[in-house]
Amino acid sequence: MTMQPLQVAVVGLGVGEQHALTYAGLEGCQVRWVYDLDPARAGEVVTRVGQGRVAASFEAILADPAVDLVSIASYDDAHAREVLAALAAGKHVFVEKPLCLTEAELAAVQRAAREAKRHLASNLVLRAAPLYRHLKTLVARGDLGTIYAFDGDYLYGRLHKITDGWRGEIPDYSVMLGGGIHLVDLMLGISGQRPSAVSASGNRISTSGTRFASHDFVAATYEFPSGLVGRITANFGSVHRHHHVVRVFGTRGTFIYDDAGARLHRDRDPATAATALDLAPLPPSKGVLIPEFVAGIRAGADPCAAAEREFDVIAACIAADQALAIGKPIEVHYE
Repeated sequence: MTMQPLQVAVVGLGVGEQHALTYAGLEGCQVRWVYDLDPARAGEVVTRVGQGRVAASFEAILADPAVDLVSIASYDDAHAREVLAALAAGKHVFVEKPLCLTEAELAAVQRAAREAKRHLASNLVLRAAPLYRHLKTLVARGDLGTIYAFDGDYLYGRLHKITDGWRGEIPDYSVMLGGGIHLVDLMLGISGQRPSAVSASGNRISTSGTRFASHDFVAATYEFPSGLVGRITANFGSVHRHHHVVRVFGTRGTFIYDDAGARLHRDRDPATAATALDLAPLPPSKGVLIPEFVAGIRAGADPCAAAEREFDVIAACIAADQALAIGKPIEVHYE
């Protein structure tokens, strides 16, 4: 028996336009609605996508019983409210990072997702990059030995987006949740572990004299029960192109990705050259995780199990912000 296409609504049409294009190109999905604060932009997206209609409001989307899945790409501080409303309406939810901003929001989203038994995922796209999928395989099969350190630097390199854009209008905007989260996600996914404690420090030197009132640089140090130490920086004020750096240290090998590319060191002898890894460090699009998300829904996979990684990543980032605020290490709290 042929399954009916999932009816999809896309909310927020910046990155959300890529969501809509991805759903429209997927067998088994149909874009039913798009919504943006700018109705003209929504109309343009409908034309480009070739599917769907412009919704009058977010509430109108939730009231439509035919909608199966809501894809959210609104501003960060709207995510938790919209995710909770969509789950309460019985919809599956795919949401841009971050899933939410506070510990209270996270607890509410976890309860709602578990009670609704609907699929929920956050669009942390670096996990889909060919380079990091390969690295995860190397670590899992022991090629690097025992992993004892993970370093990740998120170099935002676009200062104007926090001094002039909507990010500067969000009280206590978090660069860890806004960008460092990508590296936290890689750290948890590649190591297969989650941290037990975190300490953090930061500054706002690069944005001094601007309207941006939050830290633009944050460095977090994570401790794991295994002894692994993770060091993640969210560097939004960097004079650098938009980029990231990853270093993974194991007892048998070291992985490095930076401006010089990706390479694997397997020998401490300085005469031995590292092995270059010719794999893309970025995914092909912002919609790359959507086909897998849709496949899980259509296959009837356990929705709660799939969402646990999303919850763990958010918990680790929120804990770093809490440690920064009080100026001392704290335990990472998981529900």
